[in-house]
Amino acid sequence: MSELSEKQRDDLDDDQYAFPKERKEPLNNASHVRNAIARFNQVKGVSDDERDSAWRRIKKAADKHGVDVPEKSWHDLKSKK
Repeated sequence: MSELSEKQRDDLDDDQYAFPKERKEPLNNASHVRNAIARFNQVKGVSDDERDSAWRRIKKAADKHGVDVPEKSWHDLKSKK
């Protein structure tokens, strides 16, 4: 995954994050989308509604960047553990 510098992260619009309020899990390229999915359940201090919104943003970014996401919901991520 390509690392983002602090300036690059600061330059991203809020809508380019899975969790914009927390500015966590950028979605600016395929690598970051895959990372956001992998780390989804590690994000602390967010509500289920925020997770629902984040999942919609992730799915949209995945489509844009050509990332296959077989899970229908973020709840499906829990069942893999």
